[in-house]
Amino acid sequence: MTKTPDLPRPTDAELDILAILWTRGRCTVREVHEALQGRKPIQYTTVLKLMQIMAEKGLVRRDEKQRAHVYEATRPREWTQRQLAGDLMDRAFSGSAKALLVGALSARKVTKTELAELSRLLDDYRKGAK
Repeated sequence: MTKTPDLPRPTDAELDILAILWTRGRCTVREVHEALQGRKPIQYTTVLKLMQIMAEKGLVRRDEKQRAHVYEATRPREWTQRQLAGDLMDRAFSGSAKALLVGALSARKVTKTELAELSRLLDDYRKGAK
């Protein structure tokens, strides 16, 4: 997997914010804060600072046209998931996709539906790799 050095790997707190932006789309800091408050206590100023840092890192972009700045993720969820999976595979599994998959499958119980989907995805990957 090729590394993409143009954006830093998001922290856990940044991933929580990105998850909200991916689900809801463009949001103000207040909207993100309210969504996070439903999960765990967090100060508004903490969310504001995190989102400002994320904008500096390029993880989100800020629209400053209105009084309340509106933020959106700069990359889709799937791109970030690929980046994180590739980084994890390199760092923890010595670059082995097989070891990563075995580790993921052994970490939690997988449903028959998920296994069937994985099998289908592997078949599709094999067909495209020829």
